[in-house]
Amino acid sequence: MTNIQPATEPAIDDSTVSIAAASIAVRKPRSRWRSMLPTLTPWLALGLILVGGIILFGAIGPYFVQDPNAISDAGLTPPSAEHLLGTTQTGQDVLAQLAYATRGSLVIGFLVGILATVLSAFFGILGAYLGGFADEAFSLFSNVFLVIPGLPLVIVISGFVPKESRGLWTIAVVLAITSWAASARVLRAQTLSLRSRDYVAASRVAGERPWRVIGVEILPNLLPVLASQFVFAVIAAILGEAGLSFLGLGASNSSTLGTMLFYAQNGFALPLGAWWWFVPPGLTIALFGMGLSLINFSIDEIINPKLKNVRLHRKRARTAARLERGKAAA
Repeated sequence: MTNIQPATEPAIDDSTVSIAAASIAVRKPRSRWRSMLPTLTPWLALGLILVGGIILFGAIGPYFVQDPNAISDAGLTPPSAEHLLGTTQTGQDVLAQLAYATRGSLVIGFLVGILATVLSAFFGILGAYLGGFADEAFSLFSNVFLVIPGLPLVIVISGFVPKESRGLWTIAVVLAITSWAASARVLRAQTLSLRSRDYVAASRVAGERPWRVIGVEILPNLLPVLASQFVFAVIAAILGEAGLSFLGLGASNSSTLGTMLFYAQNGFALPLGAWWWFVPPGLTIALFGMGLSLINFSIDEIINPKLKNVRLHRKRARTAARLERGKAAA
C-alpha cells in the first residue's frame, strides 16, 4: 500500500509576517468621525503651527505691547532692544501695530469665512435639495454673482460706502457677498448627487422633515467640502482686505495688515529703506496664507479619496522597504 504523505505548507519567514502585519495595521478602519479628519502629516503639522502661532499672536499679542498710536521722537529707527521691530515715520512702534493689525485681519478673515460659507450652504444645499423652481431661482442668483468680476465689484461697493462707516463689519460683508457664488455651485453639485442616494430617499419616504434630512443625512457628508471652502474664503478675505486697504478703500477706523501696508507706502518706507515697516505685515499675510493652504491640501485628501489612497500606498511601500532593509542588515 502506498503511503500518501500530506503536502507540506510553504515556510513563512518572520519578514513576511511583519510586512503583512504592517499592511493590516495601515488598513485598520477608522471611525466615521475620525475618517472625516485629515491624517496628521508633516505638511499639516507645519500648517497648524503657522496658523496657530499667528492666531495666538493676534489674540494675546495686543495685551503685551504698548499703544500702537503713541507718537515719539524716534522716527524710522531700525529694530532695537527698545523697539523690536523698529518704528514708523512718526515714531510709532511697529510691533504694537503688527499685533493689533493681525487681530483686525483675523477678525475680517473669519467673519468673511463664516458669512460666505453660510451663504453658499444656503443657496447651494437648500436649493438643490428642494429642486424645481427654488433650485432654478437659487442657481440663477448664484450665476449672476458668479459672472460679475469680484474685485471691481468690491471696489465699487467700498467706494460708495462713506469712509466713516467703513469698519471691520462693513468690509467683511462686502467681501462675503462677492465670494460665495463659486462655493454654492460646488455644494449644489454635491447635494444633487447625495439627494439621489438610497438613505436620503428612505428618509424622505419615511416622512422626515426637510431640515432634518439636510442636517442629518446630507450635511455630515458635506463637512469636508464646507471646511475646505471656509479655509479658502478666509485666505481670499485677508488678501482681498489687504488689496482694498492698499488702495485706500479698507477699514478706516480699524487697524489691519492691509492698512499697515497702506501707511507704509504713503510714508515712503520702500524708498527710505525702512524694511521693518512693510516686511512684517507682508510676511504675516504670506505665512498665514501658506499655513491655511497646507491645511486645505490635507482636507483635499478627505474630499478626494484617490489622494489618500496614493499616500497610503506610498506609506506601505516605505514600510515594506524598511522591513526588507532590516532583514538584510540582520
